[in-house]
Amino acid sequence: MKKLTDNKKSRLFLLLVLVTLVLSLPQQGTAKDRVYLDITAPEARKIHIAVPWFVNKGKSNQKQSFGRNIADTLAKALKFHGVISIIPTNKYQGSQVADWTGLNADFVILGSYDVGAKKIKLEMRLLDVSGNEVILGKAYNGSMHQKDLMLFKFCDKVMKTLTGTEGIASTRIAFVSYEKNTKDIYMTDILGRKVRQVTRHNNLAVSPRFTPDGNYLSYSSYHTGNQNLYITDLRQNKTTRAISRRKGMNLAPTWAPDGETCVLTLSTSGSPDLYLMDRDGAIIQQLTSKAGINVSPSFSPDGKYIAFVSDRSGRPQVYLMDMNTGKQRRLTYEGSENAEPNWSPTENKIAYSSLRDGVYQIFTLDPFSNEPPEQITRGLSRHESPVWSPDGNQIIFTKRDGKKQQIYAIMKNGSYMRRVFTFPGNQSSPRWTR
Repeated sequence: MKKLTDNKKSRLFLLLVLVTLVLSLPQQGTAKDRVYLDITAPEARKIHIAVPWFVNKGKSNQKQSFGRNIADTLAKALKFHGVISIIPTNKYQGSQVADWTGLNADFVILGSYDVGAKKIKLEMRLLDVSGNEVILGKAYNGSMHQKDLMLFKFCDKVMKTLTGTEGIASTRIAFVSYEKNTKDIYMTDILGRKVRQVTRHNNLAVSPRFTPDGNYLSYSSYHTGNQNLYITDLRQNKTTRAISRRKGMNLAPTWAPDGETCVLTLSTSGSPDLYLMDRDGAIIQQLTSKAGINVSPSFSPDGKYIAFVSDRSGRPQVYLMDMNTGKQRRLTYEGSENAEPNWSPTENKIAYSSLRDGVYQIFTLDPFSNEPPEQITRGLSRHESPVWSPDGNQIIFTKRDGKKQQIYAIMKNGSYMRRVFTFPGNQSSPRWTR
């Protein structure tokens, strides 16, 4: 009986030793354990990614232009994020087999496609070069016209895997485009490939504003002779409805995070003031009263505050309002004029345009900090109408050179400024949504 007890003790001891050894071995990281790349650090370098040409699964030994074009679209979507450096395919002839370490690649995306009758299947894998392991793999099936959307969705998952934040490739941008005396509102993807005309009033349509869910777009139009406020369901392309037809200004609402109410400028009493209104156009509360011109409201992410512009001090300046108490205070004191505030969706940062030495520049500030505003743009062009990207890492704005206006983007640290679209005519008043 004593011998049997000793055997049990021996087996228990061996089991404890084995458990200790197993626990001491390196464990494969899980999503929860993953250390994301900090792309917001000032000293952070760009992530080097190779995107070889996609291969046709049925003809894997052939390099085809279709697979090259798919890879090029994905590479452009990745580069758009401003933190990715794409390794040129001519350095490895677009092949999926190369010395990735020698090419200084951090990651490689290996893709394949299979085309059927009006259908396409895409398979993509993200390879971590240093660990020589696949850390993300996705397969998508859809129609040919959904090809870019599938690539954008994978791009967003890549950014999520690397940084912990969902990418913005699948997001949409609305803007005003105009030639001669007509202004209409359009929508497009980030690469400007699929453009949709939202308004066709053959008049002046201005100030597009997305609801938080991205399903609706509000705007102001003069086509009836008065500046009325309208909203359209973007899931259809036929009808729109008026929210406010009050005499005078019905302008530029900022939608509360729940999408049920908005703050906009009305001039029914003669003075342009801010009002809280529900989605059906009923006024809930007047927020300002004859204290100059009050325009351009923008909600904080939690809906507790709005930033807005008022000229009550003599020149346009940015103010802060507590939506619970109604208390207001001035935020900007530098610059001849400060206007068009837009609150970051991810932090307490407000982007706005500021007139400095006769030129409008983009600045950001923290409304709850004593830190001075940070200048984002420089140069002699006019930089106006700043709007944050959904991930809070970029700002798009209108850049004006003489009479020409186009939409540009810049990282929030002031790097990587570039023109976003190459559309004809003039574009302004960009808005961004998921």
